[in-house]
Amino acid sequence: MPLGLRRKKEAKSKEAARLVGAERAGARGTGPPKPSVATRVLVFHTQLAHGSATGRVEDFSSIQELYDKIAGVFEISPSEILYCTLNTPKVDMERLLGAHIGLEDFIFAHVKGIKKEVEVYKSEDSLGLTITDNGAGYAFIKNLEFSEKESLALRIKDGSTIDSVKTVCVGDHIESINGENIVGWRHYDVAKKLKDLKKEECFTLKLIEPKKAFEYNANYDLCCNADVNKVQFSGELTCL
Repeated sequence: MPLGLRRKKEAKSKEAARLVGAERAGARGTGPPKPSVATRVLVFHTQLAHGSATGRVEDFSSIQELYDKIAGVFEISPSEILYCTLNTPKVDMERLLGAHIGLEDFIFAHVKGIKKEVEVYKSEDSLGLTITDNGAGYAFIKNLEFSEKESLALRIKDGSTIDSVKTVCVGDHIESINGENIVGWRHYDVAKKLKDLKKEECFTLKLIEPKKAFEYNANYDLCCNADVNKVQFSGELTCL
């Protein structure tokens, strides 16, 4: 073989060896670092619905994680939180935190208030109740629909410490039915329990109202355009 051709082949072999070595070095992580991508942190403002300072919550991906964050801000137990409403401190079932939350939504946490025990006479198969739950084990009354055929004959049980409360209210958490604790049940399980109760008989409900303020607390900015970049949750209800 002529000398000139041998040298050209040797040069090509050395160049190929350098390229292979560079690829191996890059695979071992010795190459230039990749540019980092900034992570956007979603921050939401929150208050206790009956009145509190404004706090901030972030870095949650479920209802229970949100409750844990809110509880940490206000130094309460997560189990004290019944449910949350968006952009209003009122017990407004149309503003429940449920399927999603917008980036600019203001979160109001409703916590446990007055406990009451009521005796209910089931005069019809339908009780005229709509029941939902907060996704974290608390079922509550979302709506009351009464008619001549769908009525709840209610009275406070004798000996109750809360004899000034005369009715079941929208937003009340159902804690037990006939002495059976239902905390942790989903709304459809609570609905089935109530539906299976015998007609023309009385049953007992233990309820917890959300804590209420003496004054309406409007110390927040009502936010609009809250339908973008939504964090997804689950929310359902059952009618009786």
